[in-house]
Amino acid sequence: MNMVPPEPGMDVSDAYFSSQSDFCSDCGSVLPPPGEQNTVTCLSCSQKTQVTEFLAKCVKTSVIFNKLDTISLSNEADDTGILNGPMIDRRCSRCGYDRMVYHTRQMRSADEGQTVFYTCAQCRFQEKEDS
Repeated sequence: MNMVPPEPGMDVSDAYFSSQSDFCSDCGSVLPPPGEQNTVTCLSCSQKTQVTEFLAKCVKTSVIFNKLDTISLSNEADDTGILNGPMIDRRCSRCGYDRMVYHTRQMRSADEGQTVFYTCAQCRFQEKEDS
């Protein structure tokens, strides 16, 4: 998109931008796709563009999904059944064992603390604590 300087005596609002039909000629914003009406209205500045500007334009869209990676949480047991992750002295509220494995996740908004998940090393009971 290029800025086109106005010619002397030319109304600036008539052609402030030189652009493809995908963009508003007044403010440069992306225009919505044409609908049933004869004009397309810019959502930013309300400038109207004739729908004929969009004739013979083909729009193709596609959605490409990334492959799912195998995700291993830090407190999940590996193939041997042993819990992975840091272990701390914390009493399990179910069996009373005093060792738990933990991991953290950001479950709420970024300006709030993390959530800490604890897993008992003996009975695998899980607890959570919002920090």
